[in-house]
Amino acid sequence: MAGRPTEVERQIYQCAICIGGEWQFSRGRTETLTNPATGEPSTQIPYCTEEEVQSAIQVAHTAFPSWRQCPTPQRARILFRYRHLLEEHREELAALVTREHGKTLEEARGSVQRGIEAVEFACGIPTLMMGESLENVGTGVDSVLIRQPLGVCLGIPPFNFPAMVPLWMFPLAIACGNTFIFKPSDKVPRTGVRLVELFHEAGLPAGVLNLVHGAKEVVDVLLDDPRVKAVSFVGSSPVAQYIYQTAAAKGKRVQALGGAKNHLVVMPDSDLKATAKAILASAFGCAGERCLATSVVVAVGEAGAPLVRELVQAADALKVGAGNHPDTAMGPVISAAHRERILQYIEIGEREGAALVRDGRTVKTHDGSAGYYVGPTIFDRVRPEMRIAQEEIFGPVLAVIQAKDLEEAIAIVNASRYGNATAIFTRSGRAGREFASRIEAGMVGINVSVPAPSPYFPFAGWKGSFYGDLHAHGKDAIEFYTEKKVITSRWVS
Repeated sequence: MAGRPTEVERQIYQCAICIGGEWQFSRGRTETLTNPATGEPSTQIPYCTEEEVQSAIQVAHTAFPSWRQCPTPQRARILFRYRHLLEEHREELAALVTREHGKTLEEARGSVQRGIEAVEFACGIPTLMMGESLENVGTGVDSVLIRQPLGVCLGIPPFNFPAMVPLWMFPLAIACGNTFIFKPSDKVPRTGVRLVELFHEAGLPAGVLNLVHGAKEVVDVLLDDPRVKAVSFVGSSPVAQYIYQTAAAKGKRVQALGGAKNHLVVMPDSDLKATAKAILASAFGCAGERCLATSVVVAVGEAGAPLVRELVQAADALKVGAGNHPDTAMGPVISAAHRERILQYIEIGEREGAALVRDGRTVKTHDGSAGYYVGPTIFDRVRPEMRIAQEEIFGPVLAVIQAKDLEEAIAIVNASRYGNATAIFTRSGRAGREFASRIEAGMVGINVSVPAPSPYFPFAGWKGSFYGDLHAHGKDAIEFYTEKKVITSRWVS
């Protein structure tokens, strides 16, 4: 039956580390991870020793001088080969993402594709690295601006996108001439291992990309070391703030992407059936475990009651089960502990007085799988000050707030301490334009429920959703992974 693990899948995979192009097993302690769809043991992950982390830093530091001298077109050719290999192994990577995280295969395929698109952007590095020049800034004096790499860079991605977010980080950093240390999430390490294997298969020199495993202890060693020049992080806001403050205090360049509480405003003139379908895809896709998920709907005026009915009816039709089952519309959450945390928030919503119009706590999977499941959960009559409207739950829990008009809706959205993404559904160009102009969030959708930017634009969170100055991917990433140098010259005859 689809969704049930095969005998091969039941074997526990041993994660290795990669230092200087050499794959080896860590001497650190290990923990066993489970398949979120079944609860069965699946992967053994090590927590690297300090000596292993220091070795990775030294190898990356030693490899930097020669890699920075590698001509930019040659670096681009390696990236083109890497992109080709990612395309060849797309289904394998998607299956790994589903197995580790639990999201459906369709969602996993989409995330792998978005990661490949980031590599495609990095393939244009000869153009992206170009500087500027101006002749005769003074009599016989010329000025040239060039870009140069920083040195050793560090990437710490989250558990919810094991392929996509790492591909935002190390391909661009390496394309710019930096070397890299990659620490995958300790909840989903296997996909990251495969990404590194494929990059070396594409011809990446040893030492340019190194992989270690671990949690806070490993990260602290990396943040403290002066040889690490830049840090890219994606995760919760408290950890993002810690990474930013710790690394910036050491003089490092930091981009730390944090959490979110994304609001979607529904105007009375919108197509409620189509809007409800879009909201469900945003709120319950990836079981709500993505930083662009809609977690609060602000229903304006008379849109409220009919929208809630549409949402509940559509949620009732969603099939919950293992992500590799073809009929599954929503998979499990990442772990038993995270499931308990989400269930506690549902209880908090009830105690706060919100109306629980769809309860996902007693969900039954359509395929009989028995992992870490929470069904689509919807609260109505939520007040903006409630915890379920304020705090990031990171699960399939949707809160609906009523607003009398667009003015009040904008005020509700802007009162959030987060500013990652938001959207409005309307047929009115005036309402859409006013919303986009006045809203305090970095990514805005108009009739688009998941306003994720293409890799050519920055992932532009605001407020408590981002710590730093330069965002991930797009031209911001080129700025982040390079230093500008201005050369002023006069040649005397």
